[in-house]
Amino acid sequence: MSQQVKPTAEQFLALPLTNDAQATLSLFEQAGNWQERYRQIMLLGKTLPRLDDDLRVDSAQVRGCESNAWLYHCEIDGQHYFVADSDARIVKGLVALLLIACNGKSSAEITAFDPDSYFGQLGLQGQLSPSRTNGLLALAKAIKLAAQ
Repeated sequence: MSQQVKPTAEQFLALPLTNDAQATLSLFEQAGNWQERYRQIMLLGKTLPRLDDDLRVDSAQVRGCESNAWLYHCEIDGQHYFVADSDARIVKGLVALLLIACNGKSSAEITAFDPDSYFGQLGLQGQLSPSRTNGLLALAKAIKLAAQ
């Protein structure tokens, strides 16, 4: 039986994103239109490191996403950490937004997280295609399930 490959604890803790959802909200509020918000999403996606090919496995893939997306979870001292990637730049940026809101949080904080409200505050509600929105909700659901 082969052992499932998983990121190291250092990889989970080394994510370069700020965990300050308020700072992210301010950044998106300053973006005057959808094109500027879209650019911010793409820039955030570039901050996520690419997963090694040996971590891009079916068992880590999030179902419900139109694009390929992979998610790993680790609990360290009662806080939840995630490593994620996507082969689509916009999805990778949206994943980064989710990780900013959830990475390093407790189970209770992640359970209380409302992705609809969060993305509404960011000015992204109604801007994403229905399939992209479904994929984003699938990712949020996977994060919530992992943190239970």
